[in-house]
Amino acid sequence: MTGTRKLVAALFLLPALVLLGALVVYPIGYSIVRSFYDSSGDHFAGFDNYRALFTDDGIRTALKNNVIWVVFAPTVATALGLIFAVLTERVRWGTAFKLVVFMPMAISMLAAGIIFRLVYDQDPDKGVANAVWVGVHDTFAQSSAFPKAHPGRDSPLAPDHGGFLTTAPVHTGQWVALPLVGVAPDQMPDGAKRAVRANPEPGKITGTAWQDFTRGKGVGTLGEVDASELGYDGMRVEAVKDGKVVASAKAAADGTFTLPAEADGARLRLPAENFKAPYNGVDWLGPSLVTPAIIGAYVWMWAGFAMVLIAAGLAGVPRELLEAARVDGANEWQVFRRITVPLLAPVLAVVAVTLMINVLKIFDLVFIIAPGSSQDDANVLALELYRKGFSEGRPGVASAIAVFLLLLVIPVMLFNMRRLRREVRR
Repeated sequence: MTGTRKLVAALFLLPALVLLGALVVYPIGYSIVRSFYDSSGDHFAGFDNYRALFTDDGIRTALKNNVIWVVFAPTVATALGLIFAVLTERVRWGTAFKLVVFMPMAISMLAAGIIFRLVYDQDPDKGVANAVWVGVHDTFAQSSAFPKAHPGRDSPLAPDHGGFLTTAPVHTGQWVALPLVGVAPDQMPDGAKRAVRANPEPGKITGTAWQDFTRGKGVGTLGEVDASELGYDGMRVEAVKDGKVVASAKAAADGTFTLPAEADGARLRLPAENFKAPYNGVDWLGPSLVTPAIIGAYVWMWAGFAMVLIAAGLAGVPRELLEAARVDGANEWQVFRRITVPLLAPVLAVVAVTLMINVLKIFDLVFIIAPGSSQDDANVLALELYRKGFSEGRPGVASAIAVFLLLLVIPVMLFNMRRLRREVRR
């Protein structure tokens, strides 16, 4: 009877064992064998492929980035999950909030990568991250409205350290023309009004800074203020003598400005700050920030996973202990640090270990989000495995990377299994 039961059990297990052998055991075994052969697979290469793991620049960068991923991604995701789980426990809309935070888990890595490739776009008109960043920046440091303005033909202005300077000194009682071109009509300041020729004033220098361009062939006079031309509202004008600024003014909405008598004999300068290019945000996907940016996308996806598991563990925490601590005079931070976190330690370990195993295999987000110009800087082992095996035609090195990844995952898996066994014994 016992033999029959064992045979029946073996027959039931056989399909699973066949699938396990075909999909897990055989690929692992073949990868181990293939890692000892050269690119063609015909000649034994010994440990040359494994030596490449520590000499190839691309693999070393990938290994360094994997260390960053393992240290920061699980830590941040677990910490956020813990914070969300604890803070939403006492609010009425906690369930709705958890649903929103968990929703990214329903999105595939491919879709999340496409979403964050757009979020991190350099153009503030496309990328949400830079749109917010530029909006905050411009609130405190307004960009110039005239980044492309420059003197036209026969202009009295000459280039000067990023700005422009009049070629001749000016004197009181005269009107000074500061004509510029190069600003599209739709890019002019909203407050700009029709430019006017300022009236000369005794003992003062008056002038006009304006867009010296009129639409239409043969329309308007070069160097003269015409009816349809707009003033450079807010243009800063400086009077410079012997390299020092002796007076300054800002142009009104119609482009007119007035300088005091101290400016007599000086040359007028339109400083470089008038032509400062608009702030274009942060290069999120540049070489220095691409890895933290991708980790941010990963945390966005997996913080909800951590929150749900931790919330389930939090539901099993004895409320009597929490209330007893509060009765003894502990504040909420002390209750959280001395009672809640230690009781949740097993759950936090499960979440952290699961995420560590997950980030060791991270591929999709890096492959999709990182542009070609910075993909080498964002490289990870799983991506380097793909590149070596399918782009560079080095399957032996790719197999060695696969075996190395397996060796990295095994200790984490063994730690998790031992911890689970200890929990069962309790």
